[in-house]
Amino acid sequence: MTARPLDLSLYLVADAATIAGRSLVDVVAQAVDGGASTVQIRGKDLSAADLLALVEAAAAHTRGRATLLVNDRVDVYLAAKAAGASVDGVHIGQTDLPADRVRGLVGDDAIIGLSASLPRQLEALRRLPAGTVDYLGVGAVRATPTKKDHPTPIGWTGFAAFAELAHEFPCVAIGGVGPGDARDARRAGAAGIAVVRAICSAEFPAAAAAALRFEWADAEVVA
Repeated sequence: MTARPLDLSLYLVADAATIAGRSLVDVVAQAVDGGASTVQIRGKDLSAADLLALVEAAAAHTRGRATLLVNDRVDVYLAAKAAGASVDGVHIGQTDLPADRVRGLVGDDAIIGLSASLPRQLEALRRLPAGTVDYLGVGAVRATPTKKDHPTPIGWTGFAAFAELAHEFPCVAIGGVGPGDARDARRAGAAGIAVVRAICSAEFPAAAAAALRFEWADAEVVA
């Protein structure tokens, strides 16, 4: 429902569990320097207080440069927003608060992303008011160790079929996605690629993000 331009092309899921002792905020800062257009802060094992501190610190680096979202924790998003942090919305899953309830809590201007990969999930979404959800995270394209409860991998063929079915929603490819996938993602109808380890585990996150950004742009030319 937001009127803000939403660039999902290089979507970093900044996962606190994948950074091997490094500073997650530093990884976010470097990724944005390299061209990450959307950043989601994910800290499933963190306390609300620790996650809030991460979100507020990350917001200083994404402000005016990249969209900043909070994974799952609507309460943390609301607390960060109330404190004046430049945070843009939330990404929720199928077992989190229902999307229409989340919309009621965060307001019309916030961005809401939803994980979905099954036709029945799309059917349920279409029964909600238009604009309830801004984009879909679709996958897992491949199995990934960063999310143990990921859905059964659907591959690029499955992604393309779902993206065509969900034509009114921008679809971001997620799940084992990384370098070398931009062309397949664009051909499958993706609005962007969501990566975790490709940036979070990279020795130089800025360079990794820049390479992925270039690959996405180059895939547009040859697609």
